[in-house]
Amino acid sequence: MNSTDHARAHAGHPARGGLALAALGVVFGDIGTSPLYSLQTVFSINHNEVKPTPTDVYGVISFVFWSITMVVSVKYVAFVMRADNDGEGGILALAALLRGRLEQRKRLTGIAMMLGIVGAALFYGDSMITPAISVMSAIEGISVVSDGFADLVLPIAAVVLTGLFAAQRWGTEKVGKTFGPIMVLWFVTIALLGIPHIVANPAVLLAVLPWYAVRFAVEAPLVAFVAMGAIVLSITGAEALYADMGHFGAPPIRMAWFGLVFPALVLCYMGQGAMILEHPEKATNPFFSMMPHWLVLPMVALATIATVIASQSVISGAFSVSRQATRLGLLPRLTVHHTSKEEGGQVYVPAINWMLYIGVLALVFVFRSSEHLATAYGLAVTGTLLLTTALFLMLAHRVWGWNAWQLWAFAILVGGAEVTFFVANLAKVVKGGWLPLLIAGVVVVVMTTWRAGAALVAERRTDLEGSLAEFLDEVRARGVQRVPGVAVYPHVNGVTTPLALKTNVRLNRVLHEHVVILSIVNENVPHIRHVDRICVSDLGDPDDGVWHVTCRVGFNDSQDIPRALQLAVHSSPPEVLRFDPLAANYFLSVMDVHQGGTAPMPRWRKLLFITLASNAAHRTGVFHLPPDRTVLMGARVNL
Repeated sequence: MNSTDHARAHAGHPARGGLALAALGVVFGDIGTSPLYSLQTVFSINHNEVKPTPTDVYGVISFVFWSITMVVSVKYVAFVMRADNDGEGGILALAALLRGRLEQRKRLTGIAMMLGIVGAALFYGDSMITPAISVMSAIEGISVVSDGFADLVLPIAAVVLTGLFAAQRWGTEKVGKTFGPIMVLWFVTIALLGIPHIVANPAVLLAVLPWYAVRFAVEAPLVAFVAMGAIVLSITGAEALYADMGHFGAPPIRMAWFGLVFPALVLCYMGQGAMILEHPEKATNPFFSMMPHWLVLPMVALATIATVIASQSVISGAFSVSRQATRLGLLPRLTVHHTSKEEGGQVYVPAINWMLYIGVLALVFVFRSSEHLATAYGLAVTGTLLLTTALFLMLAHRVWGWNAWQLWAFAILVGGAEVTFFVANLAKVVKGGWLPLLIAGVVVVVMTTWRAGAALVAERRTDLEGSLAEFLDEVRARGVQRVPGVAVYPHVNGVTTPLALKTNVRLNRVLHEHVVILSIVNENVPHIRHVDRICVSDLGDPDDGVWHVTCRVGFNDSQDIPRALQLAVHSSPPEVLRFDPLAANYFLSVMDVHQGGTAPMPRWRKLLFITLASNAAHRTGVFHLPPDRTVLMGARVNL
């Protein structure tokens, strides 16, 4: 499905304004709730070098404004969102796009995929930290009402998060309709909260001048450097604008960003800055200190709902990234449930959901406050930002043909700021920044081990299978008896012989009247139109009843083999595939992997690969095969 097709697909959707409203409920939840904890972290005890003095406040607000402007408005909204993989975004989709465009440049494609792997790994860290810090920062607002409520923060956060993850199985289709209006209320409210303080101290608007950020950095470089490690929290969720682009399209996201989100965030941060200038003692919790006392509890409730929405978006993103990683051969097969009949991107991955849940609860009870969690947050965000920039520059240089001055301008203005953010957050490694690095390291080891092990198994499997053409010639020469029925053999290609087919002929000495070798081919694009999916081949003899069917799918399409078979039968000429697809029996080849071979892989990685393989989702579920009409046959392989 190309970009034109994607645009056509969206033509039947609601008006652009309706899509912009929907995008508010999914795309902007994370960055929209950043005002809850960003400035609080800057002026917290962990960053007590930053004082609530006019110089520091103007410098911090100027840095926040220009960070949002350069990284979100310029980098993502203006440039990176143009790099769509047939309408889809996200760091893995960008890496897959590069791999598809630079197929002949093996070294570059290898670098692109490695950057994508690391970026996806960091995203998993973000997916654990975001729900914990967002929900906790909202609920911590009750401590502004009374210090006695502080002990309730952890249990309330645990209950909210448990409900959030337990509800994932039902999907977001029904509740998603309410997300947009709630986020409209949220953004309008935080803008209105900031306006009175700006009116009382309009001089704070001068912070839009970059001079104040420059002066802050020049007069107090160490303080500014420390502040940058926390200011990056104001742009958390920027990757969501790109990752969720496939659901809504770029124009509605741009409309929502410039029409409401960006102005609301600027007014809120300016209001917080104006309030800190007037009441420096309130810098420890500036967001909830902006409002009158009677409004605190209602805002805690609204903020909690908003942070749940923010958490929902990043959890859904983790599901999408996991499915993309599986399709790209970076993770073992996962059980994936589609939660919407209209939106193919709405999926639920149980294994990822409960792993995230355990990780999020562990973070809540280990770090115990959003302030402490903030020290672990920055590296995941800045690492992903840098990797996306690196991949985008590769695309702009190798595919789009940007001039050198354009590449350098982008690298210096955007990449320079992100490098500063990243280096500033490195200083927090010992205070909690090690956490996303640990999570990312584990994910990278898992992905690279799976990719290497799967390649070795595929090589051994090819040796066992042998040539399909030679096998069919041998069957024809021997005159193997044909029996009534339809036998479908899911297989990776039409060149080698499915192990189940070889085993069936060897043991039973018969061949079904109709034999279909069906291959699911995962393309480096998100979607393939149904009319473009099926290719049928007679394997050189149209009269022997043996056919090869190729079904091409994108990494956001279902790998439903019975449906692919029906599509092949109904789209083929009458003389081809003359049988009822609902009467087909499926023979699935399986590989029983054990340790003990001579594969060039360390023993611990072999054990990890075997463990992953044994816990992978069974292909009967992945391929939607009917259990009562599916037979498993295969062989043993030693690594």
